[in-house]
Amino acid sequence: MTAFSTRCSPSRGLERLSCRLRAALIAVCTLWLMPAWAGEGATIKSAELIPGEEWVYLYADIDVTFPKALEEALNKGVSLNFMLEFELTRPRWYWLDETVASVRQNLRLSYHALTRQYQFSSNQGNRSYASLAEAREELKHITEWKVLDRSQLKKGVTYQGALRLRLDVNQLPKPLQVEALSSKDWSFNSDWYRFTVTP
Repeated sequence: MTAFSTRCSPSRGLERLSCRLRAALIAVCTLWLMPAWAGEGATIKSAELIPGEEWVYLYADIDVTFPKALEEALNKGVSLNFMLEFELTRPRWYWLDETVASVRQNLRLSYHALTRQYQFSSNQGNRSYASLAEAREELKHITEWKVLDRSQLKKGVTYQGALRLRLDVNQLPKPLQVEALSSKDWSFNSDWYRFTVTP
């Protein structure tokens, strides 16, 4: 865990108050970030592009741990929708970076109390699982996601890939949307994972 510190001068009056305000702000930020440090949420470990005959496919490994609030909502019948986002850009020193591809995929996880099964839905179809641990594996391993046409990549050109996974709060029932936006108990979103691609 990274420790934050701030240096305060021994001056009087407003400067001393400013020092205390900075220290309080750091403490608040530390508490806000604690769920991520505790290992809850999503962390992308690796990502790579594999070219096929016509298309380029993305493969990724993600660490996924559901916060308790997400798991409880899921087991009460609330479907969880996740958005997997990928961007590929070509850096240009003389102008803004060129966006080569920008694609999204909706991943849906739900629980059916009648059958006592978890269902995972993606672009590749629907699959059912007897346990949450098995269903969660689908979020951990992204395979054969068609992200762009192979002709869009030029040999010898360096590209920058970026990938992230987030909970799509807008797909939650209205009462839960407010809670998810205001409570750290629903914290799940990964940071952007950036990697270099050179065909």
